[in-house]
Amino acid sequence: MKATGFLVLALLLALASAHECATKPPAVRTTKGNTVTVLSIDGGGIRGIIPGTILAFLESKLQELDGPDARVADYFDVISGTSTGGLVTAMLAAPDKDNKPLFAASDVNKFYFEHGPKIFPQDNASATGPKYDGKYLRSIIRELLGNMTTNRTLTDVIIPTFDIKLLQPIIFSTSDARVKFSKNALLADVCISTSAAPTILPAHYFETTYEDGTTRSFNLIDGGVAANNPTQVALTQIFNEILKGNFEFIDIKPMDTTKMLVLSLGTGAAKLEAKYNASMVAQWSPINWIFDKGATPLIDVYSASSADMVDIQVSSLFQSLGAEKNYLPDIATTTNMEALADIGNKLLEKSVARVNIDTGAFEPVVGEGTNSDALTRFAKLLSDERKIRIAN
Repeated sequence: MKATGFLVLALLLALASAHECATKPPAVRTTKGNTVTVLSIDGGGIRGIIPGTILAFLESKLQELDGPDARVADYFDVISGTSTGGLVTAMLAAPDKDNKPLFAASDVNKFYFEHGPKIFPQDNASATGPKYDGKYLRSIIRELLGNMTTNRTLTDVIIPTFDIKLLQPIIFSTSDARVKFSKNALLADVCISTSAAPTILPAHYFETTYEDGTTRSFNLIDGGVAANNPTQVALTQIFNEILKGNFEFIDIKPMDTTKMLVLSLGTGAAKLEAKYNASMVAQWSPINWIFDKGATPLIDVYSASSADMVDIQVSSLFQSLGAEKNYLPDIATTTNMEALADIGNKLLEKSVARVNIDTGAFEPVVGEGTNSDALTRFAKLLSDERKIRIAN
C-alpha cells in the first residue's frame, strides 16, 4: 500500500450557483438534488491516517450542522479509493448490521493505530518475497467485511485494482456490481486486492462466477499502479452512467462539471524533493532504478506520475471553467503514525494552495483562508444539499 506523490486536499467546486450536496443511502434516495458529490481518497499505506484526520474533521462539522448521527457516506453520491484509500472507502460505505456505516470517520484513525503495527511489523519484514506477508491484513479485512458483496454499499463506491495476468486495470464499483454478476465480488477481496502494492504485499487471487455459473478469475495487485489518485476514474464512471441514463441523483449532462462537487484527499509525501536529476539517472543500471540509496526510484516515478497526471488533468479541466479558486491542495511528508496524525491536523491550518499545472508546484492562494476554513464551507454545502434532497 505504499505510494509516493502529493498530499492533496482538493475541493473541486465548479458550481453554477450556491447549490450544495449530500445524499441518503441508495435504498432511500427518492429525490433529485442539485449537485453530484464525489469523495476520492488516494493510496498511501499507513499514510491513510492523514485523510482519516481530514475526514474526521469534516464529519465533525457535518455533525455540528445535522446532529451526532451524521456520517460522511450520507453526503456523497460516490466514494472512490485506491489502495489504503479503498480500505477507507469500504469503512465509510459498508453497512453494519443496522444498515448504518460500518465506521464513523473518527474511527478510521483508530483502526490504523490499532492494526497498523501488525499489518506492517517492523521486526518481521521478509527479505525474499514481499516485504510483508499480508496475513494479518487479510484476516482483519475479512473479519470486518465478512461475506458482504460490493453491491451492498450504502453509497456507490469505485475501487481500482490491476490484473497482473491480463495486464489491465480492473475497476470494481457498486453500479457495476448491481448489473454484472461477475463484478459483484466480496468487498473484502476487493480491499485486499487494491492494497496489494508490488514489493510490499502479495498479489491476491480470487474467483467469481458469471450468470451462467462459469468461473471468472482475478489475479490482482494494488490499483495504485494504474490510478493512485482515483478522482478521474470516479468522474469517468459518473459520466458513463449519465450517458447510459443510469445516474438518478440529479439532472446533469455529460461533462457538466458546473454541477459537481468533488473532495479529493491525498496521502503522499512531498514530491518536490529534487532527489533525482537527469545527469544522475543517465548513468543508472536497472538495479539503480529499482533500488538507490534506500529509495525505489522506479516505483516513485510510476506512483507519482499516476497521481499527478490525474491532479493536473482534473485541475486543468476545472480551471478552464473558471473554478480554479475552488481547488485546494497541499503537501506533506511522513515519519510515523503519531507524526501522520499531527500532519493531518497541521494540514488543516495551512493556507489553501493550488497546483500550477505548468510546474506541478503548489502555490498558496491569498484570501482563501485555511484548509479547515475550506472544509467548514464544504460541510455547509453538503448539509444544504442534503436538506434540499430530503425536503424535495
